[in-house]
Amino acid sequence: MSWTEEKVNKLKELWGKGNTASQIAEIIGGITRNAVIGKAHRLNLSAKIKTRTASSNETYNASIEHKNNQIKRGRRSKFKSLIIEKDFEPENPKQLEELDENSCKWPIGHPNEKNFYFCGRVSLKDFSYCKLHLLYAYQPKGKKEDVVDKEEIPEFIGKKIKSA
Repeated sequence: MSWTEEKVNKLKELWGKGNTASQIAEIIGGITRNAVIGKAHRLNLSAKIKTRTASSNETYNASIEHKNNQIKRGRRSKFKSLIIEKDFEPENPKQLEELDENSCKWPIGHPNEKNFYFCGRVSLKDFSYCKLHLLYAYQPKGKKEDVVDKEEIPEFIGKKIKSA
């Protein structure tokens, strides 16, 4: 079974009207429901989202967009506030046995080395790391795909690391 231009146009039209994949397959004929779903996916046709409320799609989409913007702003502002704050306390080297729930658990060095230790600074609430190591450990959403050289450490963080 091959998709002709006529069948593709009919699929787009019926999909836009809100017909189910089974209905579209039956109307076009000679194709399965799964074939319709697969072609719709390859054509990047919008997913059909049914809401149980009587609200319009525009209102629903606007509320979803508003929530997403609030979440994005919230995460971004948390990380920006950490980056702007340049006052990091000095390291407090601790061994594994000395760690408690308020200590930064960022490992320094390799566990097989003699001089291996953990950061030991005061960790942020609900996190295992201090402010500085939180910047390394958690990347803002959407930035994980960006390739960053490990050599590119902001100057103020580099100075704080050296002074600690």
